[in-house]
Order: sequence, then structure tokens, then C-alpha cells
Amino acid sequence: MDRDRLRQKIQALYRDEHTALGEAGTSQLLERGREWDLSSTLERGGVLVFPHAGVADCGHQIAAVVHACLDSGADRVLAISVLHALTEEMDEARHRVAQGGVELDAEPWRGIYGPGRPGSDQWKQDHALMGFRHLWAAETRRRGIEGPEVIERYPYLAGGRPDTLPGIAELQEIAEDAVVVSTADPFHHGIGYGDAPDESYHPDDEGLAHAERRINEGIEILSAGDYWGYNAHCVDAKSDARDAGQVFRYLRGPMTGRVLDLTYTDASELYETPRPTWVAAALVEWTPASSYP
Repeated sequence: MDRDRLRQKIQALYRDEHTALGEAGTSQLLERGREWDLSSTLERGGVLVFPHAGVADCGHQIAAVVHACLDSGADRVLAISVLHALTEEMDEARHRVAQGGVELDAEPWRGIYGPGRPGSDQWKQDHALMGFRHLWAAETRRRGIEGPEVIERYPYLAGGRPDTLPGIAELQEIAEDAVVVSTADPFHHGIGYGDAPDESYHPDDEGLAHAERRINEGIEILSAGDYWGYNAHCVDAKSDARDAGQVFRYLRGPMTGRVLDLTYTDASELYETPRPTWVAAALVEWTPASSYP
């Protein structure tokens, strides 16, 4: 499937899911999100990471982060998003960086994108924040408030050096008086993602346990500030968080992460491939190391 067709399919799928939820289904997800009170994590300078898989499957995780942002009392929210490789040129650049040994500054796609930022507007075609925007709009309507300002940023090709990403100084300035959230689908798995059928887990208890192990491996690497190691882990685990993860860890400094909730979305129909083809959806809390004794 070519990338443009896949992008159109994903966006149509997400729009259809939001329509199917309707007001009642959306409200149910928002109520389920009340299972966690994570506002203090953001107030202390931590980071919350929500998935962008199927909203019917993981919308309660996204809702938990929406509530945390609104309950934190913050005036600004910095949403550090995944930027998927939406073109062949973007994908080729991502592969070059992943292989190492390239001059990062020579990569034309390297940078941080978003509203008001210079450069490509490919981020407008990305689906990563569609679920967050949907639930944010619904919850602010329910509360009868405008809510804080949300600033979306899309880093690309951190390459183990988030400190040198063009635009990182602006993010540091924004993060000084904003709470920080991010999005990631940290484990893609199965036939549709290139895994051999006899090595593919189904998303049952065993498969989800395997997914959580891989996600925790990435958390441990990023906790240690090993940015290049994390980049390599994301390639191997088929996590789309390689750039967003490096950037929020750089902005917030030493932190400890933990998975609060884990589910999945079946992607076999989307990719027109046999099962198992699925995406792990995790709600992850990152707490500043200074919060511990």
C-alpha cells in the first residue's frame, strides 16, 4: 500500500470512529479516563504519554491525559507529537539516520514542525493527535471552558542528538511555563509490520506481556538518557516514538517511566494483511527523578 493511500485510509478510519462514538460514546471514554488522576504528575514537571491507536480501544487513556492537562491549572500545554514518515523522502531520511554515520545537519527533513514553525506542513496530514483533539474538544465543551492553549510540535530525525535539533531552543522556552504531554504507539507487531508468521504473537495475555516487556525496555533506555540507544530500540521494537521520546526526555531531564495501562488495536484490516497485525496502546507516566527521595 502506498503511503498516500494509507494516510487517507487512516484519517478516514479515525473520522469514522469519532462519528461512531457520538456524544454518548465520547462521554463514556472521558468518564473512563477518570480512573487516573495524573494532574500532579504534570504539575511536578513530568510527562504523560498517550497512544494514537484506535480511539474506541484506547480513548480512555487519551482521556486521562486530557483530564490531567485541564486539572493541572496550566495555561499552556506543549503536545510533542509523533511525525510519521508520510512521504518516501521522509522515510528514506529516517532510514539513513537510523543506520548511523550520517551528518545530521545535512538532512533537510531534520527539524521541529508545527503551527507557526518554518518548513514543511506535512504535520497537518498526520493522524497522531486526531484522537487527542477530539477528546479535548469534547471535554472542554462538557466543562464549559476554553481550556489552556495547546501548542503542537512535531520533531523529526532527532538521531540521538535532540539538543541539536533545529527549533529545540523554542521548545525549551515553551516548556518553561507549560505542561508537557506526548503521544506514541510504542510497539507495532505482526505480519502487517513485517514479522514472520511463526514469530508473531497474537494480542492475547502472552502477546501483551511481550509488548509490555519491549515497552519497558525502551523506558529503561530513555530513563538513562541514552538517546541513540533509544533510537535503535524504537527501530527494533517498531515504536514510532523515537523522535518525540528523545525530545521530551531532553526537555524535562532525568525521569522514571512506568506503564499505567496497556491495550491494543487490531490493524489487520487497515493494512489488508492477515492476523496477527496489531498495535500496542499504552498510557505511560514519566515522573521527574527529583520527585523521588
